[in-house]
Formats: sequence, structure tokens, C-alpha cells
Amino acid sequence: MNLLTLAADTAETHEVTLNETVHDLIEKPEETLSAFGSFFRGLGSAILAAIPTIILALIVLIAGLLLSKLTLALLSKGLSKTKLELTVTKFTTQMAKIVMYVLLITIVLNILGIPATSIITVIGTAGVAIGLALQNSLSNVAGGFLLMITKPFKIGDYIITNGVEGTVSQISILHTRLNSGSNQAIFVPNGLAVNAVIVNNNGNDTRRVDMTFSISYNDDFETAQGIILGLIEAHPLVLKDKEPLVRMKEHGGSAIIIAARAWCNTSDYWTVYFDLTEQTRAAFLENGIEIPFEQLDVHLDSK
Repeated sequence: MNLLTLAADTAETHEVTLNETVHDLIEKPEETLSAFGSFFRGLGSAILAAIPTIILALIVLIAGLLLSKLTLALLSKGLSKTKLELTVTKFTTQMAKIVMYVLLITIVLNILGIPATSIITVIGTAGVAIGLALQNSLSNVAGGFLLMITKPFKIGDYIITNGVEGTVSQISILHTRLNSGSNQAIFVPNGLAVNAVIVNNNGNDTRRVDMTFSISYNDDFETAQGIILGLIEAHPLVLKDKEPLVRMKEHGGSAIIIAARAWCNTSDYWTVYFDLTEQTRAAFLENGIEIPFEQLDVHLDSK
């Protein structure tokens, strides 16, 4: 039997059934209405019988959500009292939240009469399908775990990676959130972060402050050198156990370039940098040292 014949036979069967139903409704209205009444009564009885199960499932769902929220709060509070880093505690809390919600949904569906084996099968099948469709997201999840293990940075660190920079405010399962200096939220996928070059400005307790200053060729270098060195040594946030450096860096096109190096705690970096920059300019002006600007000398031939 080909498909055309099968389709024709099916259409004919449905047509006969519909004709019989219409005929019974016209010829035997009482019996037809009685059959409809029995059907809806049975449906109503089934709904009434299922109401206790539905109510029980809703109670379990609400209680489970409240219990999960309480458990997560206790877990977060307990982890905060340990010596674990904030990055690890937040990541652990997120993973626990996902596991508890999946477990709660499985229990509720089981109460509604769906076998646990079927639920697990559906979850497994959906997991495989989602995994194939979201391969990049899975790489981000794997990247998140690697960030937890290798710890190239933690929450509160100021990092530069993938052409962006900012303070790490969150490391979630899929991405790392940075807050830029202008308070913009930057989301870096964990898969990119774990495979990219990361500059962690807070990776060490101390940092070197690198500065350059320029003076005129007519000014005395040793005088300028002494002024800069004196300011560095007098600054309260500059570390005294590491010797500063002030040397002539190069002969520029319009000025002598002086390189200055000083050490401080990482948290004091920008304070030291801005203070020394401002204080040096004021000291140069006070001592008559010229801070030159780019200029071009033009010589005209009378011929």
C-alpha cells in the first residue's frame, strides 16, 4: 500500500467517524449528551482526585524554596568565617544553589507522579543536547573551575586582560565581572580569561612607581635630581627599605628626560604617583627649573 492510498483510507475513516458522530447526535441526542456528561464528570473526578497531589507538590515546592534559601544563607555565612577567599566562597555558593534547585524540581515532579528514572533520563538527554548546543558556554564553565584552581586573581584585584581593565567584583560560572575606573560593568567570558594574558596589579604586596620628568638643557641636572630624590625620600608612603632611583634617561629633542623610580605598597600606588608628580612640578617652579615643551627652531638663509 503506498502513501497516497494510506492517506486516502485515513481521511475516509475520519470522515465516516465524523458522520457517525453527527448522525448519533441528531438521531440519539439523549444518549450523546449522556456520553458527554459522563466524560466531563470523569474529568472533574480526576481533577478533584489530583487536587491533593497538586497541593502537596506546591507545599513541597514552597517549602523547598524557603529551605534552599535558608541553607544557602547558612552556607554563605559559614564559608565567610573560613580562611577561604571570597572568590571561592561565592563560586561554591552558586554551584550549591544550582544543585539544590535541580534536586527540588526532581522531587516535585516525582510527587506529581512522574517517575524519577524518567526525570533523570530527560535531564541527561537535555544535558547532552544543551552541551552540544552550548559548547562555548561549557568552555566558560571549565574556565571558571580553572580560575578557582589556578587563582590568577581574586575579587578586589585590579586586572588587565583581553584589552579591558577593571576591579574584579564577581567570578561566576560563565563570566568574570570587572568594574572599570568609570564604574562600567565589564563581563569577560571565563574561557577567554583563562587563556589570555592577565596583568594583576594587586598580585604582589608592593609595586614600583615609574615616573619621568623633563627639564631644559639650560638647567642643571644634578639640582633637578636632588629635588626629585628629596621629594621621594620625604614622602611618608614611599618604602624606606628599598632604594629609590633618579637618573638621566635620555637626551630628548627639546628636553633632558629624567627617570624616577620609587617603591610603595600596592594600595598606595596612585597616591604616591600623583603626589610626586604634583610636588615635583611645584618644586621645579620654586627653584627656577624650566619644564620645557616641544619646540622647533627654524633657521632662514638670507640667500
